[in-house]
Formats: sequence, structure tokens, C-alpha cells
Amino acid sequence: MRTLVLLRQAQQATATSLSVFVRDVGRGLLEVGHNSLALVGLASVAVLVFALGRADIRGQLEVVALEWLQTRQEAREATTEDLIAAVAEPSAGARATATDLKQLTRQQATLASWIARRYKVAPEPIAALVQEAWSMGTRAGLDPTLILAIMAVESSFNPFAQSAVGAQGLMQVLTRVHDEKYQAFGGNRAAFDPISNLRVGVQVLKECITRAGSLQEGLKFYVGAALIEGDGGYVNRVISEQTHMRSVADGKSVPANAGAIVPVATTEKGAGIPAPTTPASAAKPGAGDQVALLR
Repeated sequence: MRTLVLLRQAQQATATSLSVFVRDVGRGLLEVGHNSLALVGLASVAVLVFALGRADIRGQLEVVALEWLQTRQEAREATTEDLIAAVAEPSAGARATATDLKQLTRQQATLASWIARRYKVAPEPIAALVQEAWSMGTRAGLDPTLILAIMAVESSFNPFAQSAVGAQGLMQVLTRVHDEKYQAFGGNRAAFDPISNLRVGVQVLKECITRAGSLQEGLKFYVGAALIEGDGGYVNRVISEQTHMRSVADGKSVPANAGAIVPVATTEKGAGIPAPTTPASAAKPGAGDQVALLR
């Protein structure tokens, strides 16, 4: 019995001794670590103070820091370039409707620059439209400044313009009426492609003038005012703008803000306005054909 008591006391004493030993060792290690870190910190401060006091060492540190920052920047730029390359299309530049002014004749370039200033648009897209207007005008027997004046009055050279009645694009062609003309360009969505819209618009304009027999009446057909007396001043605006453009093309000085133009696409009357409903008994011969030509 006495032996068991002694064994139990021995175990308790051993456990207490081990506990004290571990606790003391832990405290010692903590103090040593704390003191070591403090020593390292003091040494770092001392080295930093010493280095900053030496111009040569300070210069070397700046070079190392700059190289590190440049490496990080190059890594970020490479990542950005990879991201752009993943979504870029090499053919995007070729699809853009833009032409260098140097590729135009002097007359065309002068007019393109004037239009760009007047309507606050980039000269390169306008240069492409001026060049195309000259080409289409020659084919259709129309003055290119007339084509450009219609684009100015209709949309202020906004290829995404749309009127309240659905006339779309640069020349505000009623796509739903002339959808067959867009089939050669890939469908109705080509109405928002500047060159396609211009070409279809010239076709419609030529048809209107041929059917009406004169330029002014043809413009009334084009704007959808064939069966009404007034045209909301549309014809006068087109002729006035054409006069400005013709003068610029002829080398005359015309202020870019001469006679401000309100685009038809933003007005209630004008581009694509429908002819008023007319009783069948009062309809003129051929009126249905005229309405079919409306944009």
C-alpha cells in the first residue's frame, strides 16, 4: 500500500517538473525570439540610415527599385495585350468606313474637311462618304453635292439615325419599303452600314426624280410628301445645303456654321413622312405607285 502511494507521488512530481520545464522553455524561446526580432529591426534601421547617408548606395537602391517596378509594369502590359489579342479582329480596320483625305482629289478633300467641321464628325469617315457620293453620282447622273446635302439634312451624317416612322441610316431610307434593295448587301441590317445605305438611298432618289419628272418634285417624293401640298421646308433645306456644298467644292469660302441644318430624323415632318390617307374615289392615277416609292 505504501509502495502505491510512493509511486503516485513520484508520478505527480514528474508531471509537475515536466510542466514547469516546458513552461520555462516556452517563455525562454519567446523572449529569445522577441529579442532577436528587436535586434534584427534595430540592425535594419541602422543599415537603412547608413545606406541613405551614402549617395552611391542610395543610387543603387533606386536602380533596383526602378527595375522591379518596370518588370511589374511590363508583366501587366503583357497581360493586357494578351487580353486584347484574344478579342481583336485583324479585319476590323478593313471594315471601317474611313478614307485618308490624301486619297481624295483636292476638291473632294476640301468639301470633306468642311463637312467634318460643320457637322462635328471625323474627317476620315466623311472622306469615304464624299468619295462614294462622287462615284455613285457619276453612275446615277446626279450631282454628288445633292447626295451629300440629302445626308446632311436627313441625318447630319449619323449612320444610326432613325425617324419616328422607321426611316433609317444616313439617307433615312424606309427599310421596310425598300427591303429588296438591301438584299444585295446582305439584308435589312445593311441599312446601318454607311456605304450600303448611301447606295440604296441613291437608287431611291434616282427613281423618285425619274418618276416625278423634276428634281424638286423628286425630292418631295423622296421625303414622302408626294401627295400633300407642303413638304415642311424639306426641298428648300436640301437645295440650300447643296448650294453651300457646291460653293465649297468650287473653292469658295463658306462659313462652317452658315445656315444651321436640323436633321429630318429628329423632326415630326420630313424624312419618310407618310402621305395622308386619301379616299379611293379621290385618289389620283398612279398614286399607289408613288406611295410605293416613298422611303
